[in-house]
Amino acid sequence: MFSILTGAMLLTGCGEDNNEAADTEGAPDEIVMGFVPTTDSDEIASTVEPLAERLSEILDRPVEGTVMTSFSALVEAMGNGQAHIGFLPAFGYVQGNEEYGIEVMLKSERDGADSYRAQYVVRADSGLETLEDLEGTQWTFPDVASPAGYLFPAAHIGEEIDGVQDAETEFFSGVLEAGSHDNALIAVMEGEMDVATTYEDAREVILDDYPDAMEDLTVIDYTDDIPNDTISIMPELDEGLADDIKEAFLQFNEEEEMIQIMNDVYRWDAIVEAEDSDYDIVRETYEAFRDEIDVDDL
Repeated sequence: MFSILTGAMLLTGCGEDNNEAADTEGAPDEIVMGFVPTTDSDEIASTVEPLAERLSEILDRPVEGTVMTSFSALVEAMGNGQAHIGFLPAFGYVQGNEEYGIEVMLKSERDGADSYRAQYVVRADSGLETLEDLEGTQWTFPDVASPAGYLFPAAHIGEEIDGVQDAETEFFSGVLEAGSHDNALIAVMEGEMDVATTYEDAREVILDDYPDAMEDLTVIDYTDDIPNDTISIMPELDEGLADDIKEAFLQFNEEEEMIQIMNDVYRWDAIVEAEDSDYDIVRETYEAFRDEIDVDDL
């Protein structure tokens, strides 16, 4: 069963019985698993429904999938006991851990790695070849809450370029918040901006509209590694149930259909164990840019 949640309110598909089950601490009769759409909410709900059904079979109790409107809404629902499992990105997890004590359990693996990098992308014919060459250029990024799009590149420039404390105002001559990784790349592709920062390698997402993007856009530098997104659990969940949930997700690595669902939704190739300390680098960056981040965008 799937519904759409915003904050702590169920908008569709759940009645009082489900809310009561979701609020039960410890070992609830029904488990609520929260997602945030990267595409249309109805599309993601129908795609991951078999995932909830399979998890329900393994755990021998109902599992309801809930599509949230934002990462902050999912964090709030988990903190308030309305969602027991959440697919949270790195910054969403750090914020939820700090505010509510949400615990990381597992994380994604893509292309054999449990982390990824941000990249600096320019037009191949721009003459820009190094990070230093970007001084005075026009910078576009998805949004200020994006780890790969803004936060890690901004921190990286501050570390690599002497005297720069604020990349946005001291290093670049202009900036554009593009709203998404593909929009940022398109702005560079169309010559509207000089450099885009995105996750590695986001050029692939615009190939349908720009078949030559891999040749026309070139990557000139990368940031340090950013830990992948998480499967996290609400605080005070029964320890035995938490262990069962963890083993159930790890079992999905052996079930091709389940992993294909995760790949279709979030580009996960595998599910691996995670520890809170894996996200210390994210905490440091979050702290440095806390005043600039709207948690509603996490």
